[in-house]
Amino acid sequence: MRLPRDVSGERLAVLLGRYGYEMTRQTGSHLRLTSTARGREHHITIPKHAALKVGTLSAILSEVAAYLESSREDLVEALFSR
Repeated sequence: MRLPRDVSGERLAVLLGRYGYEMTRQTGSHLRLTSTARGREHHITIPKHAALKVGTLSAILSEVAAYLESSREDLVEALFSR
């Protein structure tokens, strides 16, 4: 599945909430999300932009998929399938 081109940082934070991520802080224009769903803490930082760049979105999703021990493609399908 192709990555969407119009996902905002706030929308991605909400979507990642399905996997146990919660916003722990905001510094300037960046959101810090933390998950303890796998028994260990995992932190990611998401820019709070109107539309994330495709490379930034891809890197964030790759990191989350590695933490969840899933493939990036499966994660993309679960998050963005309509």
